[in-house]
Amino acid sequence: MRRHPLRVLAVVLATMISTLSWAGTAQAHGTIVSPATRAYQCWQSWGSQHMNPAMQQQDPMCWQAFQANPDTMWNWMSALRDGLGAQFQARTPDGQLCSNGLARNNSLNQPGAWRQTSISSNFTVKLYDQASHGADYFRVYVSKQGFNPATQSLGWGNLDFITQTGRYAPAQNISFNVSTSGYTGHHILFVIWQASHLDQAYMWCSDVNFS
Repeated sequence: MRRHPLRVLAVVLATMISTLSWAGTAQAHGTIVSPATRAYQCWQSWGSQHMNPAMQQQDPMCWQAFQANPDTMWNWMSALRDGLGAQFQARTPDGQLCSNGLARNNSLNQPGAWRQTSISSNFTVKLYDQASHGADYFRVYVSKQGFNPATQSLGWGNLDFITQTGRYAPAQNISFNVSTSGYTGHHILFVIWQASHLDQAYMWCSDVNFS
């Protein structure tokens, strides 16, 4: 009987070490913080009160995301895939763009009333990169006029290509300006970040309102 608590303690310690190792890995990445990506927006709004029942009514899309997998929000900085070789479209099926093809983040693909960031036709995209990886480039897309993010899942055919940037040196904060025209209302801003340190691709959806 005396051995049983020791076994429990060993399991708890092993779990803690495993969790800390994962957290250290996850923190070594980043995301678009403005306009906020879906996971980052949910973490910002509800991370400190994710058990608040008011979320279901006030922010139903974040609520369904937390119900599906809270880790999607806790690890908002780790939506990456290795070794795509820039074959983003060929290796990311329609309907899985907002999750970057990651099953654990599938809640981010769901259409609905995601909170939106109001922007003008000319706006600034801001990346926060905890590990200062730098960028080979960013690719920026906007969902087509007439596409409805509240009722439709995002596919490649729903996107207008806007721009591809040049390289950025390693830094925790990277910003670049984007110019568009002809967009009004709720759209999805879709950004691909090709990191410089490895062949790592990040893809995100940010919900915006062109006004």
